[in-house]
Amino acid sequence: MEAAELRCTAAVEQPLPGGLAPRRRVMRDATVLLGRNELRQPVLRVAGGSGAAAAVLSFVLAGDAVRLFTRFAGEGRAAVRVGPDGAQVLLSDCPPDALRRFLRLLRLKVAAGPRDAPRPPRLLERPPPSFSVISPLQERDVLCGPGRRRAGSERGESPAQVPRAERERRPPARLSAEQEAVLGAVRSGKSIFFTGSAGTGKSFLLKRIVGSLPPNITYATASTGVAACHIGGTTLHAFAGIGSGKAPLEQCIQLAERPGVRQHWLACQHLIIDEISMVDGKFFDKLEAVARAVRKRDEPFGGIQLIICGDFLQLPPVCKANEETKFCFQAKSWRKCIHINMELTEVRRQTDKTFVSLLSAIRLGRCTEEVTRLLMQTAAHRSERDGILATRLCTHKDDVEITNERRLQQLPGEVHVFEALDSDPMLVKLIDAQCPVGGRVELKLGAQVMLAKNLDVSQGLVNGARGVVVGFESEQKGLPKVRFLCGVTQLIKMEKWIIKGPSGIHLSRQQLPLKLAWAISIHKSQGMSLDCVEISLSRVFESGQAYVALSRARSLAGLRVLDFDPKVVRADPAVLQFYRQLRRHQLPRQDSLHTHSDVDEKENWKCN
Repeated sequence: MEAAELRCTAAVEQPLPGGLAPRRRVMRDATVLLGRNELRQPVLRVAGGSGAAAAVLSFVLAGDAVRLFTRFAGEGRAAVRVGPDGAQVLLSDCPPDALRRFLRLLRLKVAAGPRDAPRPPRLLERPPPSFSVISPLQERDVLCGPGRRRAGSERGESPAQVPRAERERRPPARLSAEQEAVLGAVRSGKSIFFTGSAGTGKSFLLKRIVGSLPPNITYATASTGVAACHIGGTTLHAFAGIGSGKAPLEQCIQLAERPGVRQHWLACQHLIIDEISMVDGKFFDKLEAVARAVRKRDEPFGGIQLIICGDFLQLPPVCKANEETKFCFQAKSWRKCIHINMELTEVRRQTDKTFVSLLSAIRLGRCTEEVTRLLMQTAAHRSERDGILATRLCTHKDDVEITNERRLQQLPGEVHVFEALDSDPMLVKLIDAQCPVGGRVELKLGAQVMLAKNLDVSQGLVNGARGVVVGFESEQKGLPKVRFLCGVTQLIKMEKWIIKGPSGIHLSRQQLPLKLAWAISIHKSQGMSLDCVEISLSRVFESGQAYVALSRARSLAGLRVLDFDPKVVRADPAVLQFYRQLRRHQLPRQDSLHTHSDVDEKENWKCN
């Protein structure tokens, strides 16, 4: 039933006779309901305001007269033209996922028309209700109805105009029980940290959380630009506006008080931070103090709800050789800012139990004789097939660039160059830092490549899918054809990435969603699932790095480890202590989700 109701800001525009400007009424915190009248016709009802300003407006949705404008549905905005006179309801500040569900229900119900032929009431009967909330979707509606257009339509579409191909698009993957529990905790309004090993679906869940919150008061950030791009956000440093955060507190507050930056701090009610393991604890403390000062509120983090995600047993904060690493959970303000801690335990990337157990041991810094034997055996693995070679994961980015350039040069034939189309050429460096593909992509026949974006999950064309260039189209653009390890050969077209820059500006890059894949850095691979991986761990230089590299592989059969040395497997003792405390004080649950609330907060964080 929830899809029939939407809480958002609604602006109703109604045309006036004589060519006058339309009458516009804006309702903050409005309730928009989809229902039926006494004649069983679909009706859109908008209610908002309070006291003398309260208003309820209803519009009968008459078939072909209805038009939907959904280009910005992903940003929580849409418009519904409700009748032939041009009246329309403008929806904004909607949780994007809720908006998509509401629009889908509206399309199907309007296209279906009145559910039953109206039956005039007998004299002795009670008059039928003038408005009742519409029934939820039934299976027959989904199978026989007109389906949905993808969010991105630039022109208005009537429900009947939706093409058949769109009706058969697969529904989004469901959340697991433990992921649902995390989402429920987010909706409770408390600040939460959720964690889990690699492959437990943290990034997938984070995208669902972003889609469930109103975009105008929600800021999605991450410790790195690429991670921020994956969730449609910006870097934590760009949001904060205080540079590196190493300046004195007063100076950081002055930086955050600048126009544009201050506006974001004041508007923010939900702050999402991904890849928290790479955020320095001292920077987190500085942010917390800045938030209270700028927002002029003494509550932890100035009253902002924190939704923090990451695995402290993966990559640690980047710091200079003479500096001591301080994780966020060691920050002075962490204990008072985080109310609930949850750990996802269901691994979804790997299905081989032996490999899952091996990775669990590596994550905790344990390298038994059996783990060593299994990893050393992988040196003989040959996972290459159909001309697709294993991707080498490197600890240093210089090795990556040298390897890819050299291997491309060794291929015979013409180089095909694809230049990106950037929205602001003056901010190319900023776009480069956040976009997963470069401004210039060079390819040849036989080039080893990797997808940098989900194109078709059902076919296996996902971020990290490996392939080889098998040809180029003969037309002017000369787009590449790629044969992927999943068996699909696909013409790869230009894709667009939207990046949030400083002061909330939106930047974009149009480029092929491909990058050379003879080699990739361990840092850049974080969050990816790779089909065939070759790893040299001889130059591992920090805790968690070996685990991140090994856990990129989907299976043990698709993994080849060169010159393995058990000494490179290590986990930070402080992090191990943190996780022991978290699990020891978890709340009892029937499922496998580890949870902790602030009930036993003082005892739980002794490791700080």
